[in-house]
Amino acid sequence: MGNAANITGWITLFTGIYVLAASIGELRRPGSWNAMIHDMQTSSAIKFITGFLMIAIGAAIYLVNPYDPSDILAVLITVLGAVICLEGIGILAFGDWYLGFTEKLLNMGGKVWIIFALLIGVIAILAGLARLQVF
Repeated sequence: MGNAANITGWITLFTGIYVLAASIGELRRPGSWNAMIHDMQTSSAIKFITGFLMIAIGAAIYLVNPYDPSDILAVLITVLGAVICLEGIGILAFGDWYLGFTEKLLNMGGKVWIIFALLIGVIAILAGLARLQVF
């Protein structure tokens, strides 16, 4: 169970699991990330729900994670919460521009984005487990 002493570890662990699972999904079904972006571009409802959820999740991470300038992981997780929140605002306010830019980035990077996300997921899982003193 999370508490103030270990919440950064839990957020890091579950963020890593999410990123790793999304990367594996894209490796198994190439093009699913592009399809998701396309679906968001063509559906105002999906765009609205995604933006709302990103603001809510980003704000929750930002507000719950204890900010300690001497703890680099806590700082990174706090910044992550703020970035997720800002992405949600971007999707709600400027969805067509924001998603168009995202689509171009995905198309330019190809498998590089997938491998990068896979590595970030593994690193986040290991950092979360280390913070939780699992090993």
